[in-house]
Amino acid sequence: MRESGRPVPSRQRVPFRQFVLKVHSRCNLACTYCYVYEGPDQSWRERPARVAEETVRRTAERIAQHVTTHGLRSIRVDLHGGEPLLVGPAALIGHARAVRDAVPGGCAVAVSVQTNGTLLTADAVRRLGAAGITVGLSLDGGSARLNHRRVDHAGRPSWPAVRRAAGLLAGAPAAYGGILCTIDVATDPAETYRSLIALEPTGLDFLLPYGNWSDPPPGLGPFAGPVGRAARPVPYGTWLARVFDLWWDTPPDQRLVPVRLFGEIVALLLGAASRSETVGLSPLAVVVIDTDGALQRLDSLKTAYAGAPDLGMDVFRHDFEDALGHPHTVAAQARGLDTLCGSCRRCPVAGVCGGGRYTDRYLHGSGFDHPSVYCADLEHLIRHIGERLRETVRGRTARGRGAPDEPVRR
Repeated sequence: MRESGRPVPSRQRVPFRQFVLKVHSRCNLACTYCYVYEGPDQSWRERPARVAEETVRRTAERIAQHVTTHGLRSIRVDLHGGEPLLVGPAALIGHARAVRDAVPGGCAVAVSVQTNGTLLTADAVRRLGAAGITVGLSLDGGSARLNHRRVDHAGRPSWPAVRRAAGLLAGAPAAYGGILCTIDVATDPAETYRSLIALEPTGLDFLLPYGNWSDPPPGLGPFAGPVGRAARPVPYGTWLARVFDLWWDTPPDQRLVPVRLFGEIVALLLGAASRSETVGLSPLAVVVIDTDGALQRLDSLKTAYAGAPDLGMDVFRHDFEDALGHPHTVAAQARGLDTLCGSCRRCPVAGVCGGGRYTDRYLHGSGFDHPSVYCADLEHLIRHIGERLRETVRGRTARGRGAPDEPVRR
């Protein structure tokens, strides 16, 4: 059963291909909007600050079993936190090695670290890169002003250290995992985008702030309950549409930086499958392992209520087949149109939107059987991107009939 109480359609289970290993449950920053430390789920206080070697070893064994059972040729391991660099580069390299040594030789293991950048050094970049570990940065823009929400526990700005980290990674592109930027709709989208591009990332992703109908994101509330798309403001959709135009209209003589969210929507509009939880209807194939070995579903569910991500399992007593068969996992993987609420099923862009992120649908007292709190924003963005695609096709068709050349759009 889904948490909405509606039956889950029977579908073939999809093996986990992404394993998020929490290596440190604390953080040296106190970002004002952090869903982990500022949200309703405060379970981090009860977990070990640092993952134990035995937990890593057991996790590696469980991953190897899962890879063997399903004949997987590639998986992804994300070393996460808190702030993962609090354990130091040697420990991170050791964790990556433990998994790679455990899995069968025919399976490629991509390993990444997602960091706030404040502890990154030239030596760490060199060592992590040499170990085949990519480093992704989390920040809110490419300037001190845009990162005013990202401060340490004494209220001091993190930007000077992060700027240094971005410079180190720009000099080591093979180790640069790109930038993850949480959207602040109070900022100028053009300024934010251009400042991020100036940091020379290998890729960008824009993250909608986690929120729901009971605790809406900034600029989207309060609401009495889920409301129709036509009655909603679209500050996030407008913000992202402006950034999309800047990205789409990148001059041919400039490097086009991949933007994951935009790439996903373009691919979906062209008939491809999605690869993320943000949009689309592809089954989720990710599992989280906390510092005590507990198995969890999406970490973002902590924004709904205390204990929302918990599966009641751990790597010492359960394998990933057990987690795959858990009702919560089954519900997360059943992402067809028939699993969405009634208003989503009637929406013309549902196949692209996919109902948005599961966690953003939550309403206290009635669960997740609702549209995303970003419903109107996502529809605005998807329709905007669709229109830009149509413009591009019309332009190419016109050029094929002898019209003057125009810049080629992607």
